[in-house]
Amino acid sequence: MAYVYILQSLRNGKYYIGSTLDLEERVKKHNLGQVYSTKRLLPLKIVFRQNYSDIQTARKIENKLKKFKRRDFLDKIIAEGKIRISVD
Repeated sequence: MAYVYILQSLRNGKYYIGSTLDLEERVKKHNLGQVYSTKRLLPLKIVFRQNYSDIQTARKIENKLKKFKRRDFLDKIIAEGKIRISVD
């Protein structure tokens, strides 16, 4: 099982999008400051997760989400509880 997840900074409200095979361990590393991209955003909380059958699909979805760069788009995903884009 693989995951796409969205973290939110409790410091400034910014979002971080990621993908992983071990969600619990990855979020722990983020909050310990072991991930360069997020250590300036600490502390973080997980606000969204969606599972996929394999990491390749999860990474493709992660990359598509990162290209949107729009907070309202991510807010909608979080509110609906579902990513509605495909990897085609």
